[in-house]
Amino acid sequence: MTRAVPDNRPEVRAATPATRFRDAMATFPSGVTIVTTADWQGRQWGFTATSFCSLSLDPPLVLVCLAKDAQCHPAFAEADSWVVHVLGTEHSDLALRFATKGVDKFSTAVFHESSRGHPVLADAGTVLECDTYDRHDAGDHTILVGRVHEARLNPMTPAVYFRRAFHPVPAHPSAGHS
Repeated sequence: MTRAVPDNRPEVRAATPATRFRDAMATFPSGVTIVTTADWQGRQWGFTATSFCSLSLDPPLVLVCLAKDAQCHPAFAEADSWVVHVLGTEHSDLALRFATKGVDKFSTAVFHESSRGHPVLADAGTVLECDTYDRHDAGDHTILVGRVHEARLNPMTPAVYFRRAFHPVPAHPSAGHS
């Protein structure tokens, strides 16, 4: 019988199971999005999300995960619709801003108002306007499922978040020409 020997390399072990889990998840490259909405009073809300993916083609569904302790959680918990913006490398500062609590998230970029009153980033690579389709409780997060009712694409060099840093990925020559 072989006995397992613990791997004590500094890059492998972590202080707590939660830290180790976060470190493990940081090794998974993902795209970068911000998600925005406006509440019934017209107040704008938003957050950065790397936990985003397509869910269904028919109907066209996406999902995004929002921390329950986020300041904007109550607004998204009641929102009938919201907007996902896929970010390019030029938006890394904006992504960090939308991930920061207690700051004016909308003051450093150009947003316009959608037909439903939601803030839309003028130069986002992709904009997906969504109606809330469902919400699911998932540990310390809420999974928001949106039915996409409009998709707009613009040329961009996409940003990828990997090991807690932003990295460029060269755009395909036909990107944005669909």
